[in-house]
Amino acid sequence: MTIDRRSFVGASLLAGLTIARGEGRAQTAPPHAPGALPPGLPQPAETIDLWPSGAPGMPTPPPVETVAERAQDPLVTDRAVRGIARPRLVVFRPDRPNGGAVLLTPGGGYKHVVVDKEGYEMARWLAARGFTAFVLFYRLPGEGWAQRADVPLADAQRAMRVIRQRARAFAIVPERVGTMGFSAGGHVCADLAARFATRVYAPLDAADALSARPVCAAPIYPVVSMDPAIAHVGSRALLLGPAPSPQSEAAHSPDRTVPADAPPHFLLHAEDDAIVPVDNTLRLRAALKGRSIAVETHLFTHGGHGFGLRKALGKPVEAWPELWRAWARTCGLG
Repeated sequence: MTIDRRSFVGASLLAGLTIARGEGRAQTAPPHAPGALPPGLPQPAETIDLWPSGAPGMPTPPPVETVAERAQDPLVTDRAVRGIARPRLVVFRPDRPNGGAVLLTPGGGYKHVVVDKEGYEMARWLAARGFTAFVLFYRLPGEGWAQRADVPLADAQRAMRVIRQRARAFAIVPERVGTMGFSAGGHVCADLAARFATRVYAPLDAADALSARPVCAAPIYPVVSMDPAIAHVGSRALLLGPAPSPQSEAAHSPDRTVPADAPPHFLLHAEDDAIVPVDNTLRLRAALKGRSIAVETHLFTHGGHGFGLRKALGKPVEAWPELWRAWARTCGLG
């Protein structure tokens, strides 16, 4: 991936005053559920609001953010957040930055965004290995937003640009920002990798002069196709509404929108996934191969859906994070 250095430097200079003002403004806290947190598990405190003047297309009344704790074990958290009116990045900084960054888009079927299993746990893993991790809490399309089907993509595009705008503050090389997403967040990830140049919101500031193209993309057990034959029913309904047209289904199926300059992809799925059929990943792989885009694919016999890190333990699929890390080095991210 290449980013025009003059454009990056110019946008950074123009953004200097904006960044200074933004960093001085209170940011929205990370999602938090009532009750005590497990001891010894570091919780993030640093956030970046994506839309300082409010997210575009705000419904009336605005969504009210709520966080539910779903775990039964007091030593484990499994939070889910909905009603995200202030989309934001939650930042995990490594002790020794390696110059790479990963935008994480957790799943939740577009009805909520999971906090821990596909967000903070993966972010801690990445930060421990030198990557700066940004967990994106994106807007949910079924909560009344204008242009509902493009709302998650708009947040993902804006997040990539804001990360690059602030690259120096995080010791990040702006060309070395990848993305990883899980389940419905895998759809956000794949959609970003396919439609990074599609205009889905009006430019706001100097950050929007920067590219939203990730250097590499890793959709993990992703929702991909909106074809009713293999689509995840809940994600499709919440993203597109109750009666989408064939044109809408095609426009929001990343396997049907892959451009010639899409980034390299790492694909991972368990063949016994009973929630999101493995055909979603197979269709995306075929589309990428058809465009001669580099793609590495790992299919595991067992793993089910939503294994992340914690549910992969003790199974062959637990090797997947290190497989991703080895592949990321080939893309210049590691």
